[in-house]
Amino acid sequence: MTRLDDLAARVDAQMPAIRTELENLVRIPSVSAASFDQSRVRESAEAVAALARNRGLEAEVIQLTTPSGLVGRPAVLAHHEAPAGQPTVLLYGHHDVQPEGAREGWLSEPFEPEERNGRLYGRGTADDKAGVMVHMGAISALADDLNVGVTLFIEGEEESGSPTFHDFLETYKDRLEADVIVVADSNNWKVGTPSLTTSLRGVVALSVTVECLDHALHSGAYGGPVLDAVTLMSRLVATLHNPDGSVAVEGLVSYDDATANYTEADLRADMGVLDGVELAGTGTIASRLWTQPAIAVIGMDVTSLEKASNTLIPACTARLSMRIAPGQNPAEAAEALSRHLKAFAPFGARVTTTIEEAGPSFKASGDTPATKAARWALEAAWGNESVDIGVGGSIPFISDLGAVFPEAEILVTGVEDPDTRAHSQNESLHLGDWRNAILAEAALLARLGGHL
Repeated sequence: MTRLDDLAARVDAQMPAIRTELENLVRIPSVSAASFDQSRVRESAEAVAALARNRGLEAEVIQLTTPSGLVGRPAVLAHHEAPAGQPTVLLYGHHDVQPEGAREGWLSEPFEPEERNGRLYGRGTADDKAGVMVHMGAISALADDLNVGVTLFIEGEEESGSPTFHDFLETYKDRLEADVIVVADSNNWKVGTPSLTTSLRGVVALSVTVECLDHALHSGAYGGPVLDAVTLMSRLVATLHNPDGSVAVEGLVSYDDATANYTEADLRADMGVLDGVELAGTGTIASRLWTQPAIAVIGMDVTSLEKASNTLIPACTARLSMRIAPGQNPAEAAEALSRHLKAFAPFGARVTTTIEEAGPSFKASGDTPATKAARWALEAAWGNESVDIGVGGSIPFISDLGAVFPEAEILVTGVEDPDTRAHSQNESLHLGDWRNAILAEAALLARLGGHL
């Protein structure tokens, strides 16, 4: 039997080496967006495969081509066979990262990890190379005491929407099948408080175009009888929310059943809300973040200030990002948003929409044996009670995992916290929580294997 304090000592002894491995991964700018150097994504995959082989797993790098000809990014698939009669656990993470974005605002080099005040800064330090190393750390901490089968699946295109994910699952279904799936790509409630993610909102991306003229016009000669397309777009976007800021689109699911006590003060601090800015919506803060819909304008094609002239703009296109409540069909939600935009066309303007993405949500099935084991492991590692949370963001591929492996218990864990700033400048990892996450996963694997 592996005692928890012995396991903790093993984790602590290996942390310097694990951190070095993480820092080496962060130094590889594995941005999966097509406009970046994809050889670095391959380099990152090969590095992850080498880490798995160093832990005794059989690993290979796979770049899948789908039946439609779509070529995926390099993924790592590695295995440790289960002893007779023991369960198999699939450990998921991703080794690709977001672009660094604007260099201004970074306090250190994006791809050169730097520690400040107990946090490790750099692109991918948390999302999700730290998650990859949680898996590696747990496996190496258990070593010969690993009494379950382990399949390691580290994909390389999560930050680009995982376009070949479902095809990968179907193609390698026999090698990926597991009793328990651990997805290490989510958040904790806050530093020092571990969490299981039990719900995720779905996502809809939609472009809307407003047209009012067949060509641009002099705003002095013709301004007045017809509003310009940008003004009309602004009026249309304003119909998406009620006066209190809640979403006004009919046909969207919304409910308030989040149990976590997320205070307004905590939200303001976590988000950096400016003084005097009122919060939008109704219901608890947690429900507004996790189980109610949200719509944001994330892009708009308008004339830049530098190129502005006295011209009535004839057409304007905006991109909307809508998050939908767990359980709602994303295609139905997308159609509801499209109907709303066309129904509220201002001044009879021509409104057309294009649905670009409709990703499903996730809602955990309840207190399964694996869920109970995971809560125990989190609380043992942190020495603090775990919190079940929802996440306002979306991880659509989790629904793919549930569809392809309906008998598997899915656990969603992570190393991020409200200060992580994933996808933004100064992304960082809390090193103490990362150590606890490694111990928690090692303890979970030990318990599932009957050793704790």
